[in-house]
Amino acid sequence: IATMSSLSIAANFILDQLTGCLARPLIAGIQGPQGSGKTFLASHLVQRLAASDSNLRMVVLSIDDLYLPHSGLQAVARSHPENPLLRGRGQPGTHDVQLGLDLLTALHEGRTKVRLPSFDKSLFDGEGDRLPMDDRRVVVVEPPAVDVIVLEGWFIGFQPISPELLDEKWERVWKREEARLGIPEGFCTKSNIAELNQNLVEYQALWDRLDIFIQASLSPIEPEDDEDSPYSIIYQWRLEQEHAMKALNGNRGMADEAVRQ
Repeated sequence: IATMSSLSIAANFILDQLTGCLARPLIAGIQGPQGSGKTFLASHLVQRLAASDSNLRMVVLSIDDLYLPHSGLQAVARSHPENPLLRGRGQPGTHDVQLGLDLLTALHEGRTKVRLPSFDKSLFDGEGDRLPMDDRRVVVVEPPAVDVIVLEGWFIGFQPISPELLDEKWERVWKREEARLGIPEGFCTKSNIAELNQNLVEYQALWDRLDIFIQASLSPIEPEDDEDSPYSIIYQWRLEQEHAMKALNGNRGMADEAVRQ
């Protein structure tokens, strides 16, 4: 989990990479499961690098802020009625990848001001919606070009796997964890997972723009009981994130069961 020590490691790594980077900005990917501290890491890196001797400018773009607008998410759900994993935000296939590519290009060129999209997860009972670009919460990046661009998210860098490996993981991992996590049998099918796997192909253009990669990895999680799933802690972290957001915005957001699904 991201801590102050991991912040120092990440900051020093970026500074080392910048030393040999002739064409700035440097684009860094930060990946980690929900609750691993990647957002903490990214936000504190901005402060750490700004306070360095080089006084570096850094901007953070979250994959979450590339979600389709609420109307777009609804359209995805309608066009995939058989796939429960696409009934809402979160999974590959619910983002505007081209928007992300355009933003990286504009930030890299640094010739004009760039407005970063912002997705408010509390709207529409937690389904969320993209804020208007003139909203006061939208971050505006002014020229010249920044020194570092960070793209952070839970599946940054994920690659599609082969049908054979998908079959193996479905039989060996998914069915076991489905029972451990108490997911209703038949909640999703292997073809539903295969669709998300195929959706990852589109994201490779984003990953190809990354110069370096940082993973906010977790220590191996040992369940207290053989019947427990090591993934249950990630659900608990995700639930805590939702509760924290709702505590700040007047209880607007997803119900606990919606988070679980």
